Amino acid sequence: MGPRNHTDAPEFLLLGLTDDPELQSLIFSLFLSMYLVTILGNLLITWAVSSDSHLHTPMYFFLSNLSFTDICISTTTIPKTLANIKAQNQSITYIGCLTQICFFLVSAGFENFLLAVMAYDRYVAICHPLKYMVIMNSRFCGLLILFSLFISIGNSLLHSLMVLQLTFCTNLEIPLFFCEVVQVIKLSCSDTLINNILIYFATSIFGGIPVCGIIFSYTQIVSSVLRMPSVGGKYKAFSTCGSHLSVVSLFYGTGLGVYISSALTNSSRNTAVASMMYTVIPQMLNPFIYSLRNREIKVALRKLIGKIPLVF
Repeated sequence: MGPRNHTDAPEFLLLGLTDDPELQSLIFSLFLSMYLVTILGNLLITWAVSSDSHLHTPMYFFLSNLSFTDICISTTTIPKTLANIKAQNQSITYIGCLTQICFFLVSAGFENFLLAVMAYDRYVAICHPLKYMVIMNSRFCGLLILFSLFISIGNSLLHSLMVLQLTFCTNLEIPLFFCEVVQVIKLSCSDTLINNILIYFATSIFGGIPVCGIIFSYTQIVSSVLRMPSVGGKYKAFSTCGSHLSVVSLFYGTGLGVYISSALTNSSRNTAVASMMYTVIPQMLNPFIYSLRNREIKVALRKLIGKIPLVF
């Protein structure tokens, strides 16, 4: 049978974590629990920030955007996985797969830039505290968000349009629980040189620049904090960065672990488990990291939860 292109509407198979029927109910419960925790946790963070006037600052504005992005990433991948397990059907349509690729790249790219923006916010707050509100004004913060979103959308559309040009053979098994652009390109029968070059280029530019920005920001922060004479001042400065550093480590650490594990193993199941570590776990843990390490978020959440019974 010859190669097929997108006009033939091919279907892909998402192999997922396991094909053992006895484990499907456990996997379903696991993904459903993680998804509900992710949605609830990030909605609470967003609600707390919007309802408490004390949190109407640039740092919490970026945090609420991070929570929204985490919801988008999880919603792009997990509901389809749950539907497939429930229907005992591993397939996903060509359009569905392309849609997953597009929205996942937008969300993941936006989170990547957002973490760099949050690092810059902490750099200005600690290294230039007297100019903080002048530099990080509402207009500039809005422009940073729009610019990050615009770049992420552009990058996503570029990769999605390039996938549209590919033809696909009969073996359309994706060793993950969602459509990931690199794995989809590997299934193509056509020449994928340009696609691979674009992926390496985009990863280097759109991934490297935010990482370099984060490293630069924290280099300046550490240098500034070490010059502070007060131990209490040093602790307070570092404590404002603790949550963000934890989220950054989780996001990039799990992503790096996925690519290392993919290079060291040929097992599709191991690859699927590793992919879950950067598409599900960070988004679920981020609200806990900020709520447990940030005193202002704790206070806002207590106020919010305290008002809930009054509604009924």
